Amino acid sequence: MTATPKTIVSQQNVDAVQTTKYTSPATGKGTWIDKFTGRNYSAGTQTVAVNLIPSGGVADNTNLIVIKSFAPGETYAFPEVVGKFLNPGDAISWLASAATSISAGANGRELT
Repeated sequence: MTATPKTIVSQQNVDAVQTTKYTSPATGKGTWIDKFTGRNYSAGTQTVAVNLIPSGGVADNTNLIVIKSFAPGETYAFPEVVGKFLNPGDAISWLASAATSISAGANGRELT
């Protein structure tokens, strides 16, 4: 088995609609999430929800991992997500309370 480190979600604005940002390759053996960070660059408090969706599923309360409220200027390392394993076909999805207020990204290792 080979582990390939990579950026699994490039640093970007968190969408204000539920959006799948990464899907573990179906042809691989899974993906470890090593780092997941977010920062509120707006002047107001903002909220982000992160779901880890099983293959073939949809974002809902059964796979909601964390809802985090960010103070203005706050950075957060999402320990609730770091260290999680995505099986082939599993996905990371997110939702922000406002568009263009929080940026986030993730690094991990894809297994082949």
